[in-house]
Amino acid sequence: MSTQTWTQARVRALHDDLVNLYEPVDRETEHGADPTANPGEGVRQLVTTILSQNVADENTSRAAAALFNRYADFAAIEAADHDELAETIRVAGLADQKAARIQRALSAVREETGGAYSLAFLDAMATDGAKAWLTDIKGVGPKTASVVLNFHFGKPTMAVDTHVERVSKRFELVPESASNAAAHDRLDEIVPDELIYPLHVLLIRHGRTHCSARDADCANPVCETYCDCNFCP
Repeated sequence: MSTQTWTQARVRALHDDLVNLYEPVDRETEHGADPTANPGEGVRQLVTTILSQNVADENTSRAAAALFNRYADFAAIEAADHDELAETIRVAGLADQKAARIQRALSAVREETGGAYSLAFLDAMATDGAKAWLTDIKGVGPKTASVVLNFHFGKPTMAVDTHVERVSKRFELVPESASNAAAHDRLDEIVPDELIYPLHVLLIRHGRTHCSARDADCANPVCETYCDCNFCP
């Protein structure tokens, strides 16, 4: 099918079919009733999402635990010796780059707020402006920004990880040749705002359960309806 066939109505149908295959997504179960109640939680999520870049969830959790156990607060992380910080998060991979990205991000937040480690100011900004502010930080790309903005603030911007990108391309929601940044733009354009978060979760579930990178199992009603990849019969 052509990407031009993807109307919002068809995206809604895809969401409903994924819900029927798996189960409805409960945002409160995933992230709590009000993740913005603690101003520091947004910064913690930004730091944790930087740690998660190109690494398995288990190693992200281990690196985050080591980081927040070693340093008393965000000020201590920003002021930490670079090599010490990199060693602390080494299990997350790319430790030198991630240490630098974390310290740059914390510095940018502190300078923007006049001393506070809080992203509350992003809540009042339009989604595009908030995403632009975050991605102006070297090492913070559209996925990292979208995770923070959607998961923490509920802003309508799709976080496109490897699963979401793979399934979206196989379903031709986005062109096969699209860059990750272009995939973010395309999905933000065609997915209804209220479905951004649940569809993100459902596409990940589908990518992990059926639509894996090398051995896809297309014998399911969602693939039968929406997919025509090389693994489909």
